Amino acid sequence: MAQGYFITGTDTGIGKTRASVALLEYFKAQGKTVVGMKPIASGCEKTPAGLRNEDAVLLQQYSNIKLPYDSINPFAFELPVSPHIAAEKAGCRIDLATILTAYKKLENTADVVIVEGVGGWLVPLNASDDVADLAVTLNLPVIIVVGMRLGCINQARLTFAAIKQSGVECVGWIASCVEKDMLMLAENIATLESNSEYPLLAVLPYEEELSANSLPNKIAL
Repeated sequence: MAQGYFITGTDTGIGKTRASVALLEYFKAQGKTVVGMKPIASGCEKTPAGLRNEDAVLLQQYSNIKLPYDSINPFAFELPVSPHIAAEKAGCRIDLATILTAYKKLENTADVVIVEGVGGWLVPLNASDDVADLAVTLNLPVIIVVGMRLGCINQARLTFAAIKQSGVECVGWIASCVEKDMLMLAENIATLESNSEYPLLAVLPYEEELSANSLPNKIAL
């Protein structure tokens, strides 16, 4: 049975996919078989093969076990909006049991499964469930991606507190540099380190496009 990790973040567009790819590369360097999963994706493009999400495609590309797209992204929606709204407009309901079943199939194919969440920790998925409920359902240790920009300290501390309240295991956080020249970057990271019980696992440097060559080759897991 695979070791799994659930990747969440302080917001949308702050580097969860890049962090997930970094983790895939880290475990591949250890000689392990890895699979990336994006259970829910909004903002998908229409293709001859069906709806495709850029982040999910990247996870598929960086996995070293090749699986059908639908197995890693069971819920794909065209509208680039909150997933519960995208699902409603598509006449669909995001079902956590369906995602759990899909994950169980993946964990029998690889040594490590990296599951990337959608948006932040409390993003609603349907009328009664949010991303936190998905993490609890999958019962995976959580890694938090903190987008390093003005306001990140407040967002990170709120996310840390919400995750602790959810009762899930959190193994640490990753600092994702989303601005080219953030003022007092080191000081912000140090402040978060001193105000969190969760360890800093890695710092992802700023880059305009994802490149495996710029990913950290050491993650404190």
